[in-house]
Amino acid sequence: MSILNFKIIDETDDYIVVDKPAFLLTHPTKPDQRRTLWKELRELLAFEIANGGQVSIVNRLDRETSGLVLIAKTSAAARRFGLLMQQHRLHKEYLAIVRGWPEWETKIVDAPMDRQGKYQSSAIWLKQMIHSAGAPAMTKFRVEKRFTRSTATPSPAASPLPPRDRDRAERREDDGAGRITVQERNCASSENKFTLIRAIPKTGRTHQIRVHLALLGHPVVGDKIYGPNEKLYLEFIETGWTSKLEDKLLLPRHALHSAKLVIEDGQEWTTNLPEDLERFVERSDQAKPAQ
Repeated sequence: MSILNFKIIDETDDYIVVDKPAFLLTHPTKPDQRRTLWKELRELLAFEIANGGQVSIVNRLDRETSGLVLIAKTSAAARRFGLLMQQHRLHKEYLAIVRGWPEWETKIVDAPMDRQGKYQSSAIWLKQMIHSAGAPAMTKFRVEKRFTRSTATPSPAASPLPPRDRDRAERREDDGAGRITVQERNCASSENKFTLIRAIPKTGRTHQIRVHLALLGHPVVGDKIYGPNEKLYLEFIETGWTSKLEDKLLLPRHALHSAKLVIEDGQEWTTNLPEDLERFVERSDQAKPAQ
């Protein structure tokens, strides 16, 4: 069996919890030989599968998102975890590095979401947007740490960011076409300011945390779709990772990590920031803890 691309956090006869690295697909998306978490788990659990077991991934992560994934090893466990998800009794927490310093310590975003292409032209099929006709979506955010990084020397974490509107009064409004917008004062007024934020989604929409943070004016560092410009994603598809993209995105992947899974009245699993995101925070000029 080949070397595994993930770390095992916990395992029983019924389930396994792993720490998925960034860039590892959760499920196959094309009929090719690319490695995926699902394929590697099937290799790891070949004996269990041969004896009636299965690999059922409970919480899926995007390719660039790292962190905890819960996998059921039996049909009974899969049903149990599925029911817990339906009852909102399986809670998830993420850590995200975002641009700018929010003027709040905690924030709840309650803004429905849907696929952008359903309402307007979209060059990216999967791109999501805030829309009043979309599915309910709610996320709670809490500031963990504010910090700055020098932009004097080019590096994966020290490139100028696009200018932002300054001193904007916060407001939430419908633009008349069902699209909901939020504007917040001083969202990202200084290009070298960053914040480590804990995100607690109350619903599970596609790209929910990334969309809600972008809505607040604090997009996730490295986000090719909801960051500085969606054209960076299209450029990445054409050229792959380049120094030009590095200058604009700072990191080769979006800085989002599944850090905690909790079952009500049951188990709890946690994992620290991976090395790439920890290094981004540690190499800051200064850190300002949350109030």
